[in-house]
Amino acid sequence: MPKYIAVDLGAESGRVIVVTLDAEAGCLALDEVHRFPNGAVRIGDSLQWDVLRLWSEIKTGLRKAAVANPGQIVSVAVDTWGIDYALLDRRGALLGNPYAYRDPRTAGAMESAIAQAGRWEIYRQSGGVQFMSINTLYQLYAAAQQGDPALQAADTLLMMPDLFGYWLTGEKACEFTDATTTQFYNGGRRQWARGLLEGLGIPTQFLPRVIQPGTQLGVLRQDVAEETGLGPLPVIAVAGHDTASAVVAVPAEDAQFAWLSSGTWSLLGGVADAPIVTEQALAFNFSSYGAAGGQFLPWKNIMGLWLVQECRRAWTREGLELGYDDLTNLAAAAQPFRSLIDPDDASFLAPRHMPQAIAAYCERTGQAVPGSPDAVVRTVLDSLALRYRRTLASLAELQGRTFDALYAIGGGTKNCLLCQLTADATGVPLIAGPVEATAIGNAALQAVATGQFSSLAQARAAIHRCAEVMTYEPAGGQQWDDAYARFTRLLPG
Repeated sequence: MPKYIAVDLGAESGRVIVVTLDAEAGCLALDEVHRFPNGAVRIGDSLQWDVLRLWSEIKTGLRKAAVANPGQIVSVAVDTWGIDYALLDRRGALLGNPYAYRDPRTAGAMESAIAQAGRWEIYRQSGGVQFMSINTLYQLYAAAQQGDPALQAADTLLMMPDLFGYWLTGEKACEFTDATTTQFYNGGRRQWARGLLEGLGIPTQFLPRVIQPGTQLGVLRQDVAEETGLGPLPVIAVAGHDTASAVVAVPAEDAQFAWLSSGTWSLLGGVADAPIVTEQALAFNFSSYGAAGGQFLPWKNIMGLWLVQECRRAWTREGLELGYDDLTNLAAAAQPFRSLIDPDDASFLAPRHMPQAIAAYCERTGQAVPGSPDAVVRTVLDSLALRYRRTLASLAELQGRTFDALYAIGGGTKNCLLCQLTADATGVPLIAGPVEATAIGNAALQAVATGQFSSLAQARAAIHRCAEVMTYEPAGGQQWDDAYARFTRLLPG
């Protein structure tokens, strides 16, 4: 039975998963052969990714997969978070560790770039991408403004999944869905926005060719093939942006559905046949990122469970050991709506102490200050659910339709409290699962590329027949409407 290796790298952890897809039975099985932590490394005031350690962990996972599945692996593919990039010299060597998107060097860069190029012009040339200070565009703009010599020395820019694809195969290319996260690749026109970059003083000589999801990037390099024991397997460029891979596995019958990817980041959006580049989309600050199958995903990034992760990290440093389940159980018993926050407030992007940042936000907005873990986490979860309500309403207005359900995927679906709060806040059923949507979507695209499925539609149908989901029915009421009115008053503009 064909098996596929899905390497799925997130901002908090990475996994190497062997996915078995049975086309006839329409069922699948996942075997997580290797899991490892990830996280930005602080060097002085800088945040960087330890990509060499990640590369070592990937190879360890590939070796484990080969040992456990001798002669059964069909192909390999990598997906990661978007936005971050690596610069290579003409020999293909790294010109330094890739910066993490929360690195403070971009402070003020977005505002400066907007002042120079114009908000609408950036939005138009990028094909309709949400303004966030972490975007690749502002990382490069900050580097150019600071005179970083790596920009002039660079021969190739690769996004994170493409860097690992290069190390696996020796082939340099940028996969379409991840290219669209940069805010300087126009997905509708299928071209880099070179004029935008040049107008901002950013070099363009390092921009690589762009390939579509489902393209065979190459085969495992001889040294990697021998070291892992996998042999010269095909390496497929799937939807390298992890969210785009995850959406492939959404178990929806309706082709135009609303989805929520819940994890370190929350991303809520829909599906469209073309980018939505309008004044209204700009006002809502929505992105039209690339998707598999030639489609686009209009969505909005929301600061997700990063808020809880960072709170837990701060409490652990102080000697308070609480697991995620412990925190959720405490929050479930806490008073709802006592305090609310805007999850996307800039003060939550990379604070040194998240609970203190949340307390400071509540104090300056005239609310009760949550001081205990139960109150802090309940504040975060209530606020996330209300942000989802606001974003779903914006999506419905943008696409001129209503949604009868919201499909949630990703690790955040294991938080049953957040799932129920989301159903209550939005007023529509929340259909949660599969948890490992990213790995499943990654493998499905490999299966199409290698011929097991004749089309993406056939692969999706097989996934939908066997996806394990849980439905949360809304049980909201006037209290949610009152909380939503309070929440909207906290939002800028």
